[in-house]
Amino acid sequence: MTTTTATPPFIRLHPQDDVLISRQQLLGGAVVEGIAVRGIIPPGHKIATHAIATGEPVRRYNQIIGFASRPIGPGEHVHTHNLNMGPDKGDFARDYAFGADVKPDAPRLEATFMGIKRPDGRVATRNYIGILSSVNCSATAAKAIAAHFSRQTNPSALADFPNIDGVVALTHGTGCGMDTEGLGMQLLERTLTGYATHANFGGVIAIGLGCEAAQITAWLAHASLKEGENFRTFNIQDTGGTQKTVKKGIELITEMLPRVNDVKREPCSASHITIGLQCGGSDGYSGISANPALGAAVDLLVAHGGTAILSETPEVYGAEHLLTRRAVKPEIAEKLVNRIKWWEHYTEINGGEMNNNPSPGNKAGGLTTILEKSLGAVAKGGTTNLEGVYEYAEPVTAHGFVFMDTPGYDPVSATGQVAGGANVICFTTGRGSAYGCAPSPSLKLATNSALWQRQEEDMDINCGEIIDGGSSVQEMGRRIFELVLATASGERSKSEKHGYGQNEFVPWQVGAVM
Repeated sequence: MTTTTATPPFIRLHPQDDVLISRQQLLGGAVVEGIAVRGIIPPGHKIATHAIATGEPVRRYNQIIGFASRPIGPGEHVHTHNLNMGPDKGDFARDYAFGADVKPDAPRLEATFMGIKRPDGRVATRNYIGILSSVNCSATAAKAIAAHFSRQTNPSALADFPNIDGVVALTHGTGCGMDTEGLGMQLLERTLTGYATHANFGGVIAIGLGCEAAQITAWLAHASLKEGENFRTFNIQDTGGTQKTVKKGIELITEMLPRVNDVKREPCSASHITIGLQCGGSDGYSGISANPALGAAVDLLVAHGGTAILSETPEVYGAEHLLTRRAVKPEIAEKLVNRIKWWEHYTEINGGEMNNNPSPGNKAGGLTTILEKSLGAVAKGGTTNLEGVYEYAEPVTAHGFVFMDTPGYDPVSATGQVAGGANVICFTTGRGSAYGCAPSPSLKLATNSALWQRQEEDMDINCGEIIDGGSSVQEMGRRIFELVLATASGERSKSEKHGYGQNEFVPWQVGAVM
């Protein structure tokens, strides 16, 4: 990043880049690196540093982000009107170089946080009771049970149980009209299993209707789950109706309360922290400030033995070669490449293409192609070795930096990460996001100070200080890491204070709805 005694109005990310990034709105006639700006350049958008002919590649981060769709003059705004994926839709050579950038592990560090130790040795960052629905048909009953224990509407229900963070209903819109043996059912069952066994749940009940495709008995058998005093399941049809179901659910949770409340926080190694990495409402600054700062925090967490999960496969498309080079084993890199190929096929048979992304909001913020967005998104993963690649909602067993295959849609992606074991979510945003993810706390990282000032009530930290010249990426990474430790120790995130987390449970639905 270019720095002078007076912060310049632009950012150069690499000497070989064909574009600069505006720090502020630039008007025609302004001079940037000796080049006169043509027209208006919005904040976070790109400025051409030299003439670029039609069909020539355009580089940012010294990586190809697209190809000129018409001649681009020096000082001209570079965006959707003159930059695209090219006639080959981004199918240009990328050097996967499996394992080429693997490096020795950093010296092990030993930070701690105040966690909740479970009897099986796992460590929680929160202590919730969860109500899961097997099917959309049982969602209303699940929500009614949770409402009974709401601290907002019924303060007395949990008054004697201060160590319980809340009772949450995690419902969804699927569970029937699907192939009982298909991929969609497998994903749903994996997701429900990950939540039912999540360390942040001290107790769980699961409610079905009774006749749905997603039979609770089949799910328990497939997942090798058994009921116990803090894990109970039942169906509306067997119980005798909605009112009886709500009554039974309240009674079961009331029985659990003293047992779930019987916990305490104590010093635990940071190796028990697993962060799910998310970005949503990205802008032109995401890959410059919040994402690389989060990457620096990931490097710190990995050095302390912790785990970070990068996801959103459509949003690493075009930058996957930066991950395969860090894979500790060829089969790990190969698995990532295979997931990319699966997505190319999946989007094609659904009449789309991988460059359907970025979203309109991303483009308004300065991101032009999925290649550009992906290069910035990958920065969330820091610089350490890639230790594993997981399919959606699979339990993450490796320590260190890993990848999970998920869609780019934030609620679906984060749901898979939490099912895999993430007990904290870190979510970067440039356009603004309001999001939470029970039972795991979610931290919002603003990419720019304008967003921080406009939407501070939803943001947990302002990474825009990097753009403003008030902080370095490494300094901000340290602050994020310390905030993660504090949050894992029980400090509430802003999304938790607003009550986010229940409606954001969205399992990935694939296949025909029948």
